[in-house]
Amino acid sequence: MVQLYNLHPFGSQEVVPCKLEPERFCGGGRDALFVAAGCKVEAFAVAGQGLCQPRCAFSTLGRVLRLAYSEAGDYLVAVEEKNKATFLRAYVNWRSKRTENSRVCIRMVGHDVEAPFSETFRDQMSIVEMPLSEAPLCISCCPVKGDLLVGCTNKLVLFSLKYQIINEEFSILDFERSLIIHIDNITPVEISFCIGYVAVMSDLEVLILKLESDPKNGERVNHHPRKTNNPVKLSEDISNETLQLESDDFVICQKPMELLGEKSKQSGIAVTLESTGLADEKIKYFHVQHLLYRRFAPDISSCVLSDDIKLHSLQLLPIYQTGSLTSERKHSSQEKELLSLFCFFSLPHVGYLYVVVKSVELMSVYQYPEKSQQAVLTPQFLHVITSNNLQCYTVRCSAAAAREEDPYVDTTLKVDYSNTYKTAKTQSCIHLLSEAHLLVRAALMDASQLEPGEKAELLEAFKESCGHLGDCYSRLDTQYSHLALPYYKMSGLSMAEVLARVDWALEDGTQKYERGLIFYINHSLYENLDEELSEELAAKVVQMFYVAEPKQLPHILCSPSMKNIDPLTAISYLRKLDTSGFSSVLVTLTKAAMALKMRDLDMHRNEMKSHSEMKLVCGFILEPRLLIQQRKGQIVPTEFAVHLKETQPGLLVASVLGLQKNNKIGIEEADSFFKVLCGKDEDTIPQLLVDFWEAQLVACLPDVVLQELFFKLTSQYIWRLSKRQPPDTTPLRTSEDLINTCSHYGLISPWVNVLISSESLADKNYMEDLSKLQSLICGPSFDIASIIPFLEPLSEDTVAGLSVHVLCRTRLEEYERCIDRLLERCPEAVIPYANHELKEENRTLWWKKLLPELCQRIKCGGEKYQLYLSSLKETLSVVAVELQLRDFLNVLPEDGTAAFFLPYLLYCSRKKSLT
Repeated sequence: MVQLYNLHPFGSQEVVPCKLEPERFCGGGRDALFVAAGCKVEAFAVAGQGLCQPRCAFSTLGRVLRLAYSEAGDYLVAVEEKNKATFLRAYVNWRSKRTENSRVCIRMVGHDVEAPFSETFRDQMSIVEMPLSEAPLCISCCPVKGDLLVGCTNKLVLFSLKYQIINEEFSILDFERSLIIHIDNITPVEISFCIGYVAVMSDLEVLILKLESDPKNGERVNHHPRKTNNPVKLSEDISNETLQLESDDFVICQKPMELLGEKSKQSGIAVTLESTGLADEKIKYFHVQHLLYRRFAPDISSCVLSDDIKLHSLQLLPIYQTGSLTSERKHSSQEKELLSLFCFFSLPHVGYLYVVVKSVELMSVYQYPEKSQQAVLTPQFLHVITSNNLQCYTVRCSAAAAREEDPYVDTTLKVDYSNTYKTAKTQSCIHLLSEAHLLVRAALMDASQLEPGEKAELLEAFKESCGHLGDCYSRLDTQYSHLALPYYKMSGLSMAEVLARVDWALEDGTQKYERGLIFYINHSLYENLDEELSEELAAKVVQMFYVAEPKQLPHILCSPSMKNIDPLTAISYLRKLDTSGFSSVLVTLTKAAMALKMRDLDMHRNEMKSHSEMKLVCGFILEPRLLIQQRKGQIVPTEFAVHLKETQPGLLVASVLGLQKNNKIGIEEADSFFKVLCGKDEDTIPQLLVDFWEAQLVACLPDVVLQELFFKLTSQYIWRLSKRQPPDTTPLRTSEDLINTCSHYGLISPWVNVLISSESLADKNYMEDLSKLQSLICGPSFDIASIIPFLEPLSEDTVAGLSVHVLCRTRLEEYERCIDRLLERCPEAVIPYANHELKEENRTLWWKKLLPELCQRIKCGGEKYQLYLSSLKETLSVVAVELQLRDFLNVLPEDGTAAFFLPYLLYCSRKKSLT
């Protein structure tokens, strides 16, 4: 909202020559003005400059209390008082009244006119009297349909505008009382009606309703007149406030309240509908939707309601587009389609503007410097009559909805005008540019009616206004200086073009950079733009931040847009920084990066040695762009990262791990970074990435999905083992390191060493990958079932493959299958396997599985006879200890040699006595 001081958008001023002091007045469309004084209403023609010319005059029953004009139907309606009685009358066809003594036809609302008399209505004014059971308090005409809403005590009466068709060439305007809206607990002082939207205002309350035409669950329409006796049930906290108790000693007042949407049903105001139209006609409105309820607190300094806190100037303002009308409504020149609707009401010192279509929200609050008497809202301005002045404020209505027709405003002109002030650092410049921007933006909201050339011109004006607003907010030291960023973005200007508009030196030679410009450049350099500044502009940016924001200097030097900065210039500014107020390690790393850019490796090494590795990791976390940048949406490792890969890979892995732990880089981004860094395609996994995965397991990061990480590592271990593919670089951790430092890597079962030692595996890297895979399988967190399908490339023909398969089957408790495989491939590992795995409930497998299998294989003989025989002896020793003599005899083979088994039988028989 912008207040326009001593400026009003009026093209002319006209004087109305009234014979009596005006009591009531209202506009009559674009060309007429009605003035009520005494018992007479005068109509004036408003056509040109100078005096308004009298058009016609007509008498009323008595003093006019309310006066309203409807452009739809071109009629005037008045609430008139005579002998303390109140009357509601509509003046139709008033343009045909030439003189004050011309004949006038008076008829009752809804009465059919007989054909012989109808022709007389063509050229004379008609007065339609609308009797009501209660005195009318206020009136409102729908600006779109012409329907009339009348406010009475505790109810609103809706008269629908209709036409009595006399013949093909002539019809008479009439009304039908179609609906009564019963509203309890509120006495309307002002009302406003617009195509189904109803606003009701008392001295301190405002209620906005929407009459729905689709039948839904809600307040249903009643087809027979009746009194409302079922008010809405109130919540306990609000019902306690519905009464204002007064006595000689105290006053209890209701507290202020604002209820939006469905919550406004809790206002305590009961609303019901009663249809009064003809039964055979289509019911127009079925139920009510509550939109807004707002209550203001009275001034408790006196028991009498003060005028200082009474509401006034209730208004519903529609914004709509127009189109050609169908033949069914030939009496109106245009059919209007609602785009948006606004509600305005005002206290003496503050006005409120709400938007009520689609969603209900407060758009603007207007503070008046003086007490207001009346206010009028238009799509562009709010005009307020105060005790001493006519004030004007801009409004956002035209920017909130498309303005379909506005032939008198050149929207590209409030841009040209403001260009005159673009060098002035004043708030007035922002005000003017803001209004130009809003008008252009509103015109662009519905560009379907614009010619291609007009649309292009408007777009250019829009971008130009954004650029000027960006200039203002970047140069002015205001609380809204951050708005320079979005306006420059909408202008389409590049960063270089924005910097070219900056006044780098003041007249006295000093340098000062306002917050808005610093804010814009800082954020733009953080956005990974594909724009690279020239060496000259980059140097100016460094100088700017050294003066205005020295703490940000290391960060902006790491931006891809600053690629062309002279490293000597950058280092000279970095050396002058006072690092007492922020991280010195970040300055050190930035200097090290610039030293690499200059190929000064000695300086680079000296800078890196000045801090511990842990502090260096912290520095990379503070500024990830020292290692990782994005260009055109692709991850690009920096020269610093490439150098660390060759010289300090452990520091690089730890730094990327720190970035992930602090949410500075995602899992997939980190994987892509290492692949690009090592020059590998998507299907090839470099050892440095495997080192990173292992580091993730060691760090136990909470955001890492363990099973996914296990799958990555095991897949890589299996692939390298199956292909006998060595790692491309030396692994950072051995299997022993991982077992000692990571709980996810378990101790390898001892029988595995016996199995592995049965063949010679001289390749150290091969053994390391095998040990890591075995250790993972032996760990507590590994999901064995998920890896079984991927073991196929690792053949069981090798002891390495056999060890992995047997480990997995053992974890799945397939012990009998594992015993068979070991007896076939490596009998010497069977007893170590059984000693380690066949425990507790699985010990029965010693005599149920292992003993009979060994006996059977010994019978068959063969080259492994001695291995089977020694294994059988150890098995018998275990079984003799575990079983009683009778059970032991039952598990021995029937065809065995007694002399062979006798020592074990004797031991089993003596076991009890020894015990």
